[in-house]
Amino acid sequence: MHAETERCVRAVQSKDARFDGWFFTAVLTTRIYCRPSCPVVPPKPENMTFYPSAAACQQAGFRACKRCRPDTSPGSPEWNQRADLVARAMRLIADGTVDREGVPGLATRLGYSTRQIERQLLAELGAGPLALARAQRAQTARLLIETTTLPMAEIAFAAGFSSVRTFNDTVREVFALAPSELRTKAPKNHVDRTNSTGTPGVLALRLPFRTPLNPDNLFGHLAATAVPGVEEWRDGAYRRTLRLPYGHGVVALTPKPDHIGCRLTLSDLRDLTVAISRCRRMLDLDADPVAVDDQLRTDPVLAPLVDKAPGRRVPRTVDEAEFAVRAVLGQQVSTAAARTHAGRLVAAHGDTVDDPEGGLTHLFPSAEALAALDPEALAMPATRRATLTTLVGQLADGTLNLGVEGDWTETRARLLALPGFGPWTVEVIAMRALGDPDAFPVTDLGIRYAARDLGLPSTPAALTARAADWRPWRAYAVQYLWATGSHPVNFLPEQTAHAPKEAQ
Repeated sequence: MHAETERCVRAVQSKDARFDGWFFTAVLTTRIYCRPSCPVVPPKPENMTFYPSAAACQQAGFRACKRCRPDTSPGSPEWNQRADLVARAMRLIADGTVDREGVPGLATRLGYSTRQIERQLLAELGAGPLALARAQRAQTARLLIETTTLPMAEIAFAAGFSSVRTFNDTVREVFALAPSELRTKAPKNHVDRTNSTGTPGVLALRLPFRTPLNPDNLFGHLAATAVPGVEEWRDGAYRRTLRLPYGHGVVALTPKPDHIGCRLTLSDLRDLTVAISRCRRMLDLDADPVAVDDQLRTDPVLAPLVDKAPGRRVPRTVDEAEFAVRAVLGQQVSTAAARTHAGRLVAAHGDTVDDPEGGLTHLFPSAEALAALDPEALAMPATRRATLTTLVGQLADGTLNLGVEGDWTETRARLLALPGFGPWTVEVIAMRALGDPDAFPVTDLGIRYAARDLGLPSTPAALTARAADWRPWRAYAVQYLWATGSHPVNFLPEQTAHAPKEAQ
């Protein structure tokens, strides 16, 4: 979008927050870059130039605006709605791959040469993988500087910098302030500083999103399907354990009118960037709800559903392999039964964790741990056992990769080739684990009930044909269809006072 100058100028002049993260405005006279909704008086159009990423702005010599804080914009929705090389690379960079494995590791994950990846990222984003990762490290550093009392040396290490000197130089270059000045000038009303208690590894922060956001189905789904010991709803927050590259963590996510409250407890602060990225992905916070809802409103059947509760997101996952296992456990059983099966697996084979603030006890078992089990120890029908053991075996040995770098079409084909995997299981995994915004589990019981009640075609073939107009947002249409039922996944726990109708 950054190449559409007139459209960008209009967005800046109207301070349209919907475009935050889509592009960045660099002001030639001040050498500052901003988000489109920056509250200051817009510069003259001839003094504006536009970039597709914060990293490109920084490489061009612009520094971040201190008023609108463009480095804290929601991410571009492009990276979660596309499956091409650039989008997959951006998802991996957000997950910290360049910091942990370098650009060669990024290239290996994607199956391309480093030169090809650098060329494509430069062409579309104006910055290569190192610059994009550097911009992300700067954002993480600013977050830690402003919301914790950690010493600067520890912040440099946690944010992924190789040295304190590089950390200091980067912060000065990007924000035009030394780290100590950033901490002094931090706006007291912008961040939750309740984490400044001296508790090691505990951070409280805000996760921004584009409005509107309807939390009912998002948090309702996560709470209603929560696996005992791994997830819980407590004191108005969805809490769960996290398996992370350097250790583990516990996160509490609380829906607020203009942000998601996020309280993280990490065993290793180097996992902060990854933890934030995975939580944002699970809650679908980088979506563009206006674009999605505008498309779905063109269908006269969906329009009233969208108008009634706009901004529904797709509840996703922090661990793709975990969700695939849970999808198998949930085949042809109720939500409650699926939770019970998963809870038993966790209690028997998950790694234990401490949770002084709640009732979480375990990490979900890794694919490697499950692949090493004696299949006879799994208390489930023989056919389901074969499906599960084949899945975890291929996940463990790398034959099947459900990571953010995967190609959605290829991954679907690999899943369909597994015993016991039909269209429902594959599409549910595509929707909630792979993140395909157009996934459509048309045979789902909840969708069939909704189609019947709304007068939509009831057979899979006919409903698929009707849903062609919902593309590329069929996964979001699913959320509106599910919401017509009274299943607990559609309500925040405090609101759940309905007898459940079997779905999902």
